[in-house]
Amino acid sequence: MKSFYEMNESEKPLFVDFFAIWCGPCRVMSPVVDRLERKYGEKMNFLKIDVDKNEELSFKYNVHTVPTLMIFKKGEPVWRVVGIQSQSMLEEIIKSFV
Repeated sequence: MKSFYEMNESEKPLFVDFFAIWCGPCRVMSPVVDRLERKYGEKMNFLKIDVDKNEELSFKYNVHTVPTLMIFKKGEPVWRVVGIQSQSMLEEIIKSFV
């Protein structure tokens, strides 16, 4: 599996799900993100980052609440939202970046 830094340098945008295994809302979002990856994985990279195992990245991107969903383009964060989101709303956002 490629690292965050490798995926973030790709030409394809990167969708990141910052989560924690103990987080109920994160468990709700996980299958949504999986479906999005199956649908848009050819056009966008997807990565799930456990905040408890990746404190440095969480700190770097000011992730204080999970789930935090972010999109990176050419290495830079270009979109972020916190909390449970609908698949349809996330699809509209993804379409605007691919």
